[in-house]
Amino acid sequence: MKFELKQSDDFKYIDEGHGSVLLLLHGLFGALSNWEAVIRRFSTRYRVIIPLLPIIEMPIREASVDGLTNYTERFVEKMGLKNISILGNSLGGHIALLYALRNRINVKNLILTGSSGLFENSMGGSFPKRGDRKYIEERVKYTFYNPNLASKELVDEVFDITNNIRKGLNIVSIAKSAQRQNLAKEIKDLKVKTLLVWGLNDTITPPHVAHEFSRLMSNSEVRFIDECGHAPMMEHPEKFNEYVAEFLAEPVHA
Repeated sequence: MKFELKQSDDFKYIDEGHGSVLLLLHGLFGALSNWEAVIRRFSTRYRVIIPLLPIIEMPIREASVDGLTNYTERFVEKMGLKNISILGNSLGGHIALLYALRNRINVKNLILTGSSGLFENSMGGSFPKRGDRKYIEERVKYTFYNPNLASKELVDEVFDITNNIRKGLNIVSIAKSAQRQNLAKEIKDLKVKTLLVWGLNDTITPPHVAHEFSRLMSNSEVRFIDECGHAPMMEHPEKFNEYVAEFLAEPVHA
């Protein structure tokens, strides 16, 4: 990915395009590169902004979904972003929901894909084991319907994080906080227009989670993608972008 990583104070982020703001929030092991197809498609019509969430750098006492939401709030305020659309994957969807609950007047639309906040089968049922690369490779493959998307580079990145004691503690702390925090009661009152894009083969947040989000959120719609796991924007970027474009009332082909 050849997009410039910018920095302002302690915030690192990508900022591409002009127009209404589309804020992208990555997941627990997410990388900015996960959003490459989304950036290329929507930066022609939107100002696409992606903060690099300090998941492995933040102090352990702040390592939680609430801590990352606080960080996101500070980032949005620092950047002066108004009337934003937020697209969150996995943990990023959870943060998007919390941000919207706290800052309702500043959120125009929500797009959630594989979001936690109701149920999450983290890392396939268990937390990462240190020092076992084969185990990590299996868990990363578990994220996708097509295991070939679990590249050596991606596996190496996750392995390096989980094999570092301090970074691993942050990951476990944040993952546990996400599993403990169920937003079922809170999101019933969230009226923001919401799109749920889900992989039919998602084993981390299975399809029934999308249906439950839709049941609880009155102003929502669900779109499923077949032969797709937990990261539709990576596994089926064209179909994912088509659904997002339709939801945002943009032409499918830019």
